Amino acid sequence: MRRVALITGASRGLGATLAEFLARQGYALVTTARGREPLERAAQAIEGHGGEVVAIAGDVTDDEHRRRLVAAAASLGGLDLLVNNASTLGAAPLPGLADYPLDDLEQVFAVNVLAPLALTQLALPLLTAHRGLIVNLSSDAAVGGYPGWGGYGASKAALDLITLTLADELRGVGVVAVDPGDMRTEMHQLAFPGEDISDRPLPDVTLPFWAWLLGQDPMAVSGQRFRAQGETWEVAA
Repeated sequence: MRRVALITGASRGLGATLAEFLARQGYALVTTARGREPLERAAQAIEGHGGEVVAIAGDVTDDEHRRRLVAAAASLGGLDLLVNNASTLGAAPLPGLADYPLDDLEQVFAVNVLAPLALTQLALPLLTAHRGLIVNLSSDAAVGGYPGWGGYGASKAALDLITLTLADELRGVGVVAVDPGDMRTEMHQLAFPGEDISDRPLPDVTLPFWAWLLGQDPMAVSGQRFRAQGETWEVAA
């Protein structure tokens, strides 16, 4: 039986890199992002290598869009892997929390916290049937308390807690948080406007980690938080 993965934020950066990697491992994919053209270009590149992709542009904060994604996964045979990668940085340039526009902060939490949880809720029956794995993308900002990163970091800290709680609550589905580390991506550039970020590695630096993670039993890793650019990765005793 072929494996199926659903990846949000899959038009560029880490999401697109991970989608291509999974396709090469034989996964059928459901991918999504807000920008239709870059999402379709990324899907066409994967299809050019023989991969199967259902690309559905849309906003992960929209319930109907989330339902379309899960329905697409079901049409491919189920769901083995859900990667909640879509994120928003929030207000830019990055403001301090004392001056953070609350409307912007509400949107950060809608995208980075509520949407992953809502998509997880919808996808759970499919994931349970396949003893699947949920991956929530985190950040070192979740634990760093970095000036200017409070809005984004708070949302990722909340997602970390959701990850751990779900892992303690669910049976038969693994849930992990992954901090991918600094990378040369469009989002990272937005956080440092006008600065040269060419010293950061491209997202494919994380591929050894993904190869390792997907070789593990989802229940053995469930509840853990990994650093994708760490020197080693271990399953907690």
